[in-house]
Amino acid sequence: MTKSDLIDAVAAKLGGSKADAGKALDAVIDSLQDALIKGETVKLPGFGQFEIAERGERTGRNPQTGAEIKIAASKAPKFSAGKALKDAINTGKAA
Repeated sequence: MTKSDLIDAVAAKLGGSKADAGKALDAVIDSLQDALIKGETVKLPGFGQFEIAERGERTGRNPQTGAEIKIAASKAPKFSAGKALKDAINTGKAA
């Protein structure tokens, strides 16, 4: 599903315009991103939670030369699915 497909689905469920659904989706994504940048965890009961995972500095290898390289520490977003989402996927039925 692409962003356009998601906007179409939201507009159809709400009975509103695609423009309004697009603005709502953009607002949700921006808010989620802002919270993660601040280091907050975003919990959506029944769906899951988004949080930041910190990766430490480590040593890797260049696959072409085999030389060791340092891989800098970084942060990455992490999503953990909630029980209701897992159950819906496994049964094939939305909650």
